Amino acid sequence: MLIRPLASLAALALLSASGFCFAQEPKFQSKVINRETPGHAVEIDVDVTGAKELYLVVRDGGDGFGADWADWAEPRLVTPSGEKKLTEIKWKSAGADWGNVAVGKNAGGDAMKIAGKAVEYGIGTHANSVIGFDLPAGTTRFKARGGIDNGGSGQPLGSSVQFAVYTQKPPVQVTQGSVPAGGGSREAKDAVSGLDVAEGLEALLFASEASNPAMLNPTSIDIDHLGRVWVCEVVNYRHRKGERKEGDRILILEDTNGDGVADKQTVFHQGTDVDSAHGICVLPTPSGKGTKIIVSANDNVFFLHDEDGDLKSDKKEMLFTGIAGTQHDHGIHAFHFGPDGKLYFNFGNSGNQIKDKDGKQIVDLAGNEVTAARKPYQEGMVFRCNMDGSEFETLGWNFRNNWEIAVDSFGTLWQSDNDDDGNKGVRINFVMEFGDYGYKDQMTGAGWQSPRTNMETEIPLRHWHLNDPGTVPNLLQTGAGSPTGICVYEGDLLPEIFRNQVIHCDAGPNVVRAYPVKKSGAGYTAETVNILTGARDNWFRPSDVCVAPDGSLFVADWYDPGVGGHRMGDADRGRLFRVAPPKTPYKVAKVDVSTVDGAIAALKSPNEATRYLAWNALHEMGEKAEAELAKIAKWKKPPVQRSDASDKDGPSATLRARALWLLSKLKTKGLLHVAEALQDGNPDIRITAIRAARQLVNAGAGQTPVQSNVGDQGTTITFEELMIRSQLRDVMTSTPIPMEVLRETAVALRHSKLPSKPLYWAQLATRHDGKDRWYLEALGLAAEGNWDACIAALKKLEPADAKPESAFANPVARDLIWRGRGTAEGTNTAKALAMLLASDHVSAADAPRYVRSLDFQPPSQQKDDALIQLAFGNFGDEAKTKFINTEAISRLKGFDVSKNPAQMAALNRVLDGVKGQPQFITLVEKFNVADRFPDLLALAQAKPDDQIGIDSVKLLLDKKANDLLSAALASDNDKGRSALATATALSNTGDVNASPLLLPVVKNDKAPADLRRQAIKGAARSKPGATEILKLAESKAFDDTFAPALSAALQAAPLDAAQKTLVATLFPAPAGKDSKPLPPLSELAKLKGNAGNGQKLFATTGKCATCHIVNGEGKEVGPNLSEIGAKLSRQALFESIVFPSAGISHNYEAWTIVLNNGTTQTGLLVSEDGEKLSLKGIDAIVRTIAIKDIDERQKNTISLMPADLAKLLSQEEMADVVEYLMTLKKAKK
Repeated sequence: MLIRPLASLAALALLSASGFCFAQEPKFQSKVINRETPGHAVEIDVDVTGAKELYLVVRDGGDGFGADWADWAEPRLVTPSGEKKLTEIKWKSAGADWGNVAVGKNAGGDAMKIAGKAVEYGIGTHANSVIGFDLPAGTTRFKARGGIDNGGSGQPLGSSVQFAVYTQKPPVQVTQGSVPAGGGSREAKDAVSGLDVAEGLEALLFASEASNPAMLNPTSIDIDHLGRVWVCEVVNYRHRKGERKEGDRILILEDTNGDGVADKQTVFHQGTDVDSAHGICVLPTPSGKGTKIIVSANDNVFFLHDEDGDLKSDKKEMLFTGIAGTQHDHGIHAFHFGPDGKLYFNFGNSGNQIKDKDGKQIVDLAGNEVTAARKPYQEGMVFRCNMDGSEFETLGWNFRNNWEIAVDSFGTLWQSDNDDDGNKGVRINFVMEFGDYGYKDQMTGAGWQSPRTNMETEIPLRHWHLNDPGTVPNLLQTGAGSPTGICVYEGDLLPEIFRNQVIHCDAGPNVVRAYPVKKSGAGYTAETVNILTGARDNWFRPSDVCVAPDGSLFVADWYDPGVGGHRMGDADRGRLFRVAPPKTPYKVAKVDVSTVDGAIAALKSPNEATRYLAWNALHEMGEKAEAELAKIAKWKKPPVQRSDASDKDGPSATLRARALWLLSKLKTKGLLHVAEALQDGNPDIRITAIRAARQLVNAGAGQTPVQSNVGDQGTTITFEELMIRSQLRDVMTSTPIPMEVLRETAVALRHSKLPSKPLYWAQLATRHDGKDRWYLEALGLAAEGNWDACIAALKKLEPADAKPESAFANPVARDLIWRGRGTAEGTNTAKALAMLLASDHVSAADAPRYVRSLDFQPPSQQKDDALIQLAFGNFGDEAKTKFINTEAISRLKGFDVSKNPAQMAALNRVLDGVKGQPQFITLVEKFNVADRFPDLLALAQAKPDDQIGIDSVKLLLDKKANDLLSAALASDNDKGRSALATATALSNTGDVNASPLLLPVVKNDKAPADLRRQAIKGAARSKPGATEILKLAESKAFDDTFAPALSAALQAAPLDAAQKTLVATLFPAPAGKDSKPLPPLSELAKLKGNAGNGQKLFATTGKCATCHIVNGEGKEVGPNLSEIGAKLSRQALFESIVFPSAGISHNYEAWTIVLNNGTTQTGLLVSEDGEKLSLKGIDAIVRTIAIKDIDERQKNTISLMPADLAKLLSQEEMADVVEYLMTLKKAKK
């Protein structure tokens, strides 16, 4: 799919900041010149006959980067007396966005070079730049080379500029200096020029802050059957809460003349109850009277009713309450009306729980309380319920921030999910119902960064535990971003590639995309096709997308300099765009649902609200509409089992599905219609029928007797039996059955109580090919809670003389064992895994996969026996044996192996093999191998600043190996290097027990000075140690050379207020780098920097790399910044540096943990289970704390990122760092 720029590249130099052509045309205009341009330059030869003035213009090339150094090389004039160097004429005006305009020098004051070659003479400058001259009389031509100087092209981001020549003063927009990234304007009238739109489409501005009245900051939109756009307009968001005292608003925007621009605005509701609303769903009536909307705001979901049709809310009715995540992006999101007449919605991982309108905790149809307490649900979740909140179902869980759910006409669910910022792990999910989606560890709740066996190599995959059994795979991963609104496009106005596809907003990379899917086994594959991108305006932050009744798309634009960290940099702007084929008027057909034909016409609409009207009208008509609906739903008689069946020349499959859903709701005949559809020739209709049948079972119809239409035709069976058996008629034959049908059949077994469920599951399992992960996970969720019976049933299908070992050669059997959770004798999965690992069918390379599966097996004696077998066994291959022994021993509960020489020998072999690795520490601790304590000390001394060294010495402290540590501190071996390394490791633990060991060193004036300084640092980390050191300092027990170490240690120590005052008196803080007050952020954002210098500052003076990773370099404490330039604007980056606590990204909030012994630890919560938590400090060291040792914990409102960078960096240096950060964007392929 090609992307058609709304403003052609050739016209960029003619565009003002607003993007419109100027009346004053240039005499010359180059293409974009960059490092790809031959010679990095363009030849210029312009006729200027008759002109009196000459203006040389350099503009940014459209990528928004900052290293746009430009040279006018060998500029000369052709005059009556011959050629004259322009450098010999004094300009009358000159300006540049950065650096200086200079003769004979580049913008940085150095020699001019283009493509590595010296420039003989010329003028150096930097985009954006205008230089004006008065021409000598009779001048006829201007000649020069316009090139990018090495000062810019040599920087990591390179240069990208355009040269232009004017003979009259250029328009003011050209001369006004800095422009937004990509040359875009911030003005609403120029909004469209900042965007690129897919071929065959155009975007028009429907409403904005410039509308009369204005519309600001849309977070969520919906469109009714009349084409009116309903908007959640949010100003009172997070730190701006309370700015609009009257509260936020629900607006209705109308285009009354069909020109595609809103010309009427109605305030439906305003109040603090809709502050920071994140979702709206419009449920209209034909007359307008009784129209209601569902608003998702803060901790509530409620209806607002318009009882008299005047477009004003008259009554508020609660639907759900008690949802956490108030004023939080990870809380409750928008509701949608499904094709089945139910509501679909989700919340992110701050939602935590949901209660009914009276505050009572909801228990879903599965019998579980809907909370994130891992019983069984955790993190973000997806839900379905009736319009009144009844028949509540939890459809998926373990997401991070699943922003919005979209449901298509077949009942298939689609959504996006955001990663922890900076990990390039944004994903799109097909939500297979009742699945776990892997954000946190299923069994322990540990975070994705916590070490585990068979950990994914790539971080974006590791982020979702994709190698773990029980995790449903992702449809697509899209890299870094901040995903928001989503819909399914089931219209026919847009080009074919977008029809029946997911349309999605991602505010991070400023894009609206489609994800065309193809069926693949029981799942799907997808590609990415851009629809709308902020190519020249990186404030474009699409927050929602909806389909209008005419099939056009509406895109809400939050419009802001940044995204993430729950910030709002701009509260005064917001846009709505309409996307449709060029010159398509906005015309909405009249809707009349008073007749069957009219209601069916409305049911065909691509607009959700229109279909809601149709659904309710047809549902109310009941059997009066049955005949016409049946004509649609049953349009095609099978061929049964055709996976390629199509609906050509008849009603679309989507319309057939919509009709089937309605037929399924008929009180007396619904079951019969669904029973017939269960054998439809179109797989999509069959999966719709299975889903409809499941709902009927949930509603109590499962035991209804019906006539069997499969196998034993004519016999009476229950409707639930029919639902399953109709799909399994040929499952034990070679007859092809669409895998998506078998997948949905497995899903239907999830909560089934049928006595034959294990047999049905076993029959489904025979269709697994050993490769289809979607299908394997469908089998897994179907067997949940009934694994032993299912495994036993599968064994009965095997030949009577089959041996367990023979099954291991079959990849299908290996897959099912890996996914299994059997616990009983004869079906125990742990035992089967041990046998499989011991077999020749698992190589050393494959072993991690099956060992990891052991972590998902419930505790049992069989599991313990299996681990012992693996821990001390020999499996032929040396590498395989070493790995399995090590992993199994690490999983065993500690026991005394000293009395068993064979086991002790095996343990020592394992310890020798993992010396220097984390497992070594774990095993020494678990089996209390005191003989290996010296090895731990050696490891700590070798790597005192690394996690493994710190963990080693921490274990020695826990084991009270004080004599060993004291001796090491007193040692003068290696010229004291070992003692210093020991002190460093002890200091890095932050453990209160280190202070008594370090204080003697502090007080020993005979000890080496560097050793004492390190001991000061470590001892001061506990209050007793810091108190003792402060007393010594006050008594002048140290000479002046220790002042810096004492100052740093005591200022960071856990002291009381009086002690801190004393520290400040003894050791006054140094002055900042410069005393200049910082200007407003808007002014800072105008500063141009040197990206090359910024890269150096990032790694040195600014100390940014001590907490952030860029392209694999640095330490991982704060968010990964490898693509931050695509996510935040220049102003937002300055804000993050100057005010780091103003917006803290979710999951990067600091916690302070107070221990029972009075010491404190501060850092990021990496993971937590029922027994311990892991905290990553600003030093990137992870410290594990037992829950029982915690006295108090508190989430901080202050970021771990230092707030005093202005003391380290001057304004100019900050600009350099920001310039560098702006270059960090996704690599173009």
